[in-house]
This record gives sequence, C-alpha cells and structure tokens, in this order.
Amino acid sequence: MASQKDLDFTYSTIDKIFRLSMGETGDYSGAMYNGDFSLTLEEAQRQKHQFIADSLSIGPGSKVLDMGCGWGPFLTYIKGRGADGRGVTLSQGQAAACQRNGLRVDVKDCRTIRPTDYGRFDAITCIGGMEHFCSIEQWQAGQQDAVYADFFQHVADLLPVGGRFYMQTMVFSKNMPPFERIRLDADPDSDAYYMALMVAEFPGSWLPYGPEQVIRNAEPKFKLISKSSGRLDYIETIGQWRKRFRAFSLEKYLTYASLLPQLLINPAFRGLIATFRKSPNRVCFERELMDHYRLVFEKV
Repeated sequence: MASQKDLDFTYSTIDKIFRLSMGETGDYSGAMYNGDFSLTLEEAQRQKHQFIADSLSIGPGSKVLDMGCGWGPFLTYIKGRGADGRGVTLSQGQAAACQRNGLRVDVKDCRTIRPTDYGRFDAITCIGGMEHFCSIEQWQAGQQDAVYADFFQHVADLLPVGGRFYMQTMVFSKNMPPFERIRLDADPDSDAYYMALMVAEFPGSWLPYGPEQVIRNAEPKFKLISKSSGRLDYIETIGQWRKRFRAFSLEKYLTYASLLPQLLINPAFRGLIATFRKSPNRVCFERELMDHYRLVFEKV
C-alpha cells in the first residue's frame, strides 16, 4: 500500500492550494453528473453524496466510518443529515484541515481499524481509497488479490449483517498499456507516458484491474447491490477542478511559488508538477486506459 509518506507527498503537498481552490471541505473525488453536465461541480458532488447516503440508508443517528475521508466533504454532508460520522486519512494535512472544521478525523491506516478501536458501524464508505491499497511491488509479487480480500475481511468485521459499504475507485481499463512500457521518458503523447505520470502523481499505488477484481475479492463477505461507471463524470470533474486550481488568487500563487525549490531536490516532485500542465487522469479516462466505478455492497 502507499505509505503515509507517499500520501502526504500527494495530498499534504497540495493541502493549502486545494483549500484555496475548492473550499475548506471540498471534494477531491469524482462527482456524479449522471449525464447532466449543466450542473455545477458543487451540485454534482452533492448529488453523489446524496446517492451514497441514500444507498447506505444513512439518517439521524447512523454511525458511519469514512475511510480515506480527504478534506471531509462526505462527513460534512452526513453531519447535515444527523449522522454520527468519523473519518480516517493518512494525510496529516487533510486531517488537520478536517479537525479545524469540526470533523472527527484521525490520522490512521483504514486497513488496521478493528472493532476495538471505534466499535462497529451502521455504514462504511471508501471514496477513492482503494486506489492506494496495492503497491506496484505487491502487484508484481502476485499479492493484489490478497491485499483486497484482506481489506474486505476487515470491513466486514466492522459491520453487522445487512450493513452496507460504498466504495468508488479508479480501475485499469481495456486499453491499459503493458507495465514494461510505462516510463516518463516514453513518447510524451503516448499512453505509456500518461500512465507514468499517474504513477508519479500517486507513488506507491497500483489500481485494480477492472471492477471485476474488486467484486471478486469482496466475496463471500459481501453481495453486490449496485455498480455503475463514472468515467464520463470523472472527465468532467477533472475539467472543473483544473479551472479552480488555475483561477488566480495571490495567496494561492505564492503557495505555488513556495513549492518550486522542490523541483531541484525531489525528482518525484517534477512528475507531480507535470500533472499541472496536462491532467494524466483525464487523458487516461478519455483513452479508456482507466475507468471509474461506484460499487455498493451489503454484508451477508
């Protein structure tokens, strides 16, 4: 799995920039337009939050765990529905921001949570977390299925029978290039180059091979309730994010400037900077190197 250092590199590095661009509890996962791209980004994110909460029957008094909670957008939404939400993240920057905004969030690896930590929950979400659960090295060692099966076992331990779990995750899709071709020195318009930028943006992370791998490893602890692709929604989401990140504010651009010395000392940072010029995520979705799925499970 991506380490705390890996995730802090990706998420804590952009913490202030993100909050200046998206708001204190902005959402950094794919929104839900359902084909209506006239919606604002905020409307589409709220539509996603409502879909998740309705799918998990979250209401007043529901005890909910949000794994990999980001800057707390879903926790903020369910707080408005009267739920008792708790979040965990491996990013120090995200956790500090959430705590400043009155959310109960700990810096903790969600895979290590046991009932003795917080008790059991009525519902659990993992909105983008599975993307970081398996490293390239684990995949190369043939351990990817075992990583996911172990995760689902621990999620099951935190839920009663009939309790529901929502997750959304990027996955590799039909045009994914062979691993040996994925290099930052590949042709700069090639599929291999854009996948290499993805690896640079999210060090320590390797995606599932389609929703089928995820669903297979959820069994026999969970049955699938619903499955839908959010690939086109994510393409639109990324476009909206990029407008927000580029919108000028003096404080934000001074923060950008403060990060430039990292270019001289951190090779991985140069890969991250490249993603600001052109979004590898968006290109990978457009070329169907990657897809994005929303999955609702129920413990059996």
